[in-house]
Amino acid sequence: MIYDFIMYTSSMEFKTIIEPFKIKSVEPLAITTPEDRKEFLEREHWNLFGLQSQEVTIDLLTDSGTGAMSSEQWAAIMRGDEAYAGSHSWQRFNKVLSELTGYKHIIPTHQGRASEKILATITVKEGDIIPSNSHFDTTRANFEAALATPVDLLCKEGLDLLTPAPFKGNIDLEKLEALLDSEDVDKIPFVLMTITNNTGGGQPVSMENLKAVKTLCEKYNKMFLLDACRFAENAWFVSQREESYKDVEIREITKEAFRLADGCTISLKKDGFGNIGGVLAFNDDALAEAAKNVLILTEGFPTYGGLTGRDLDALAQGLIEITDRNYLEYRARSISYLAEKALEYGIPIVQPAGGHALYIDAKTFLPHIPPHQYPGHSLACEIYLIGGVRAVELGTLAFGVAGEDGKNDTPATHELVRLAAPRRSYTQSHFDYVAEVLEKLVEKKDTLKGYEITYQPKLLRHFTAKLKPIS
Repeated sequence: MIYDFIMYTSSMEFKTIIEPFKIKSVEPLAITTPEDRKEFLEREHWNLFGLQSQEVTIDLLTDSGTGAMSSEQWAAIMRGDEAYAGSHSWQRFNKVLSELTGYKHIIPTHQGRASEKILATITVKEGDIIPSNSHFDTTRANFEAALATPVDLLCKEGLDLLTPAPFKGNIDLEKLEALLDSEDVDKIPFVLMTITNNTGGGQPVSMENLKAVKTLCEKYNKMFLLDACRFAENAWFVSQREESYKDVEIREITKEAFRLADGCTISLKKDGFGNIGGVLAFNDDALAEAAKNVLILTEGFPTYGGLTGRDLDALAQGLIEITDRNYLEYRARSISYLAEKALEYGIPIVQPAGGHALYIDAKTFLPHIPPHQYPGHSLACEIYLIGGVRAVELGTLAFGVAGEDGKNDTPATHELVRLAAPRRSYTQSHFDYVAEVLEKLVEKKDTLKGYEITYQPKLLRHFTAKLKPIS
């Protein structure tokens, strides 16, 4: 049984997955026809990012900033203090994050990529090498824009998409030490660990692996940073899969993980339960001062960092709520439920299911479409055409290297389609609907065609590229 090693210690005594919250406000979903959806995609040159929200029935494009806030967060918004400097909202935000992370300097930003941009500006120079388990798209782009080379050193289990393993987000420690022990060591400003590993299928990183990275960084005198967008989901998986942590509270696991590192970047649009917001945190005084200087130029004063007081207050409350075990159990179980349905239909997915998204292996599912014709994008478009469900390609369109002079792209390592669930936004019946769409997808897989690009920007092309189906 594929999921034998994932034993959820559930407080629920029934098979039905219930949301550990009740609905207080609703908004209508778009119900469209297949003809409508084809017209919408043609209008946007077959780029799902171009669709308007009222043209999407179930939006699984991203879990970033798309979740629902709690009644306590809305109450916090009403409490928001909009003083330019040193507001009560900033004080609450700073207190919660300081208690959670243990870092000396808490620097708010408007979202995660702003934190990444500041980090790249103050720590990275041309020719540098940034090792990680896996860099996500904006992280990679910010380092590349600084003329540095981001290097993914994912463990061998993580490279095997279809075979389950408990911690497929781990970094390959042997490869990391080989790089740290090489002639390029002086080009490495820090080691960055992403938790959970979004690019690799939302897979968790073990505490054992994080501790080993810390040991290597101390040995070679390198700064150790976390890209901690989904820190609570990672801690949940640690509590389920790492024997020594099975009786440890989620928040305590989270605290320990942060304290292993020297700082972090976080998009609080994920496990901060925010619709906007980010943070950059350090223990180092000089780095924090440099970061604040850039922040003032680009984001705002260091006690608001591009956010309103009400945003800071809502994020402070969200950072308290996110480590609730009942919520994390429901979230992980909803994704694993969808994974079980996909496997039942014969759809190859990254196994086991991640904490925030289902990842379909488009390369295996559509072997007749080569990487330079973007099988993942073809699959994502078809999912939308069938049922109005918007997903995102994380393959050669997003992570490949564009070919020049008519040559094919250098393909990405994997051709994935991610269906990312917003937090507290959809119910079990919505997941059942998505499962039905996937069932119908299987019936059409042999008829799907590849795509070609008619326009692309130089960076992050998947956001704004124009494409068309290959006839």
